[in-house]
Amino acid sequence: MRLLIPLLLLALLGPAVAADYRVGERLTPRTATPALNFREIEWEDLIPKGWDPMAAFKGLNMSRLKDSDPKAIEALEKMKAAWAEAPVEASLDGKRVKLAGFVVPLERKGDAVLELLLVPYFGACIHTPPPPANQIVHVILKKPAASMKMMDAFWVSGTLSLQRGDSSLGIYGYRMTADRLDAYGLPKGVK
Repeated sequence: MRLLIPLLLLALLGPAVAADYRVGERLTPRTATPALNFREIEWEDLIPKGWDPMAAFKGLNMSRLKDSDPKAIEALEKMKAAWAEAPVEASLDGKRVKLAGFVVPLERKGDAVLELLLVPYFGACIHTPPPPANQIVHVILKKPAASMKMMDAFWVSGTLSLQRGDSSLGIYGYRMTADRLDAYGLPKGVK
């Protein structure tokens, strides 16, 4: 729940176009098909204990700020800087993990995706400001993936490393070399 305030703000932006997800919505936890030699993790596992993404905003009543208010502009700049430098969880470096999220394709060759960002909620990096760096994973696929659309939900399995970079859509704190890419399943409400 450390990202509750940003997610509440995102929910106000309304429904998204694709799937049955709304901007800011996270995937419902469920067990995936077993992936041998990969530990299933959740997005909260990528956040070091004790890090508070909203620490810079203690005492600031955001509900009273308008977009053009200099305090709002200053707060947004503080948030961007703090989130770009968000600390990563060092114990995950080199671990073989499996994580579910939404994809933001970065590099394509024809219809095949070669690189992507994996993000924790629908609309991240495209409809909304990017999440903190410790909530964005830059994924390099060992095998190109065909027919992948923006914000499709996938399980990604591979080796995680602590590598910060700027994708132009958001600053990421992790990189994964993906061995497997599995569709997350049908959107909620679809049988």
